[in-house]
Amino acid sequence: MGNPDRVLTWAIRAFLLIFFTYLLFPLVYLILLAFNDSRIPTHENFTFTLKWFGEAWSDERMWDGIQTSLSIGVVVVAISLVLGMGGALLLVRLQIRAKNLIYAILVSPILAPGIVLGISAFIFWQQQMGLNAGWWTAALAQSSFISAYCMLIFIARLQRFDTALEEAGLDLGASPRQVFWKITMPYMRPAMLSAAALAFLQSFENYTTTYFAIGAEQTFTIFIANKVRQGVTPAVNAVAFVIVATTILVAIVIEVRRRRRLKLSAAAARKAELADLAMAQGVAAAAE
Repeated sequence: MGNPDRVLTWAIRAFLLIFFTYLLFPLVYLILLAFNDSRIPTHENFTFTLKWFGEAWSDERMWDGIQTSLSIGVVVVAISLVLGMGGALLLVRLQIRAKNLIYAILVSPILAPGIVLGISAFIFWQQQMGLNAGWWTAALAQSSFISAYCMLIFIARLQRFDTALEEAGLDLGASPRQVFWKITMPYMRPAMLSAAALAFLQSFENYTTTYFAIGAEQTFTIFIANKVRQGVTPAVNAVAFVIVATTILVAIVIEVRRRRRLKLSAAAARKAELADLAMAQGVAAAAE
């Protein structure tokens, strides 16, 4: 009989291979069609071409959609960080019996269907307030639930914060505002970067809420959905290839930089250790 640990190892590897093949094969197939000359996305009679990238590049509606998505994303990040930080500070510092109820209310937008949030924002701003719906109403609708995600990130960070640092700052004569900007905010910076990245990506890829709240305008995701509905061409596949390639490239750059920082930190620690050892040896030699 074989080694049970070896059998388990090979079984896990086989499962992971099947899983990732099942997960990634449609994506690889979609990208492959971007290089086929056929106007209908198909792998039959494959003829290599790059013309679909040129067609996608020259589509002005796509660039307008990207610009709208970027504008919405910037506004959503700004609103979500402020609301999320406020909600996190309230829930972490607040000590009342209704704390769980307030937490449930603040998190509830995450559980609401996107179509409900989009239609609600559209009805409120256009029919009740008399304002024309546009990209800014979509930004407000997205912020209503994306800010809750940011709040959860901030809560996780604040729960590990030592409030004695703030108390020490106040005891030393700093004002509450100075304590917040000099002590709390520097500690929250990693969480803010993570929340900003999450908020922007959530905003950029959002479709349901945006579709019902934006009115006559369209974002990049709405543009892609309309292209698919009207009869997709390999130009959409070309756009998908660029997005996937950019994502992979950014991930590789981030990982390389992370490993380089770890290597430099390890080298600095090793250098300091050698310096301490040399100093100790020098002290011992002098004592002799």
